[in-house]
Amino acid sequence: MRNACKILFCILVIAGTALIYAWPRLKMGLASSAHYTQQDIQKYDYYTPDILKNMPRISARYEFDYANISGPASAFIFTIKFYGTRETDKINLYLDSTGYKKQATCFVEAVCWQGHDPKEVITVGDSSDPDTVAVSVIQR
Repeated sequence: MRNACKILFCILVIAGTALIYAWPRLKMGLASSAHYTQQDIQKYDYYTPDILKNMPRISARYEFDYANISGPASAFIFTIKFYGTRETDKINLYLDSTGYKKQATCFVEAVCWQGHDPKEVITVGDSSDPDTVAVSVIQR
């Protein structure tokens, strides 16, 4: 009986430790949205696709967003927003150099880029109030 209690206690300690370690990642996996910076290392590593991680930083201030849109038009949307600029030349050159092709039309008021994955579209849009550039990766 005493050995059984010790074994049960060890199992509970191991399970509790595993849950404590895995909880932040599990919580991120269940989130419907997130707003973070590159300094939020766990969120940055978990949510940010490589194409945005390697994106040229066109301003000193930038932030990231993630959204999980559910329903009939479900999609994952990963966005980097650059503040204090409307210049998109470096981003366009980067996307072109990584194999993305600029599309003739776009479903939003932006420039759409298509890569090899037909379920993924990248949009590059700018705004003048305030000066902002948003690059979004939309995965359907």
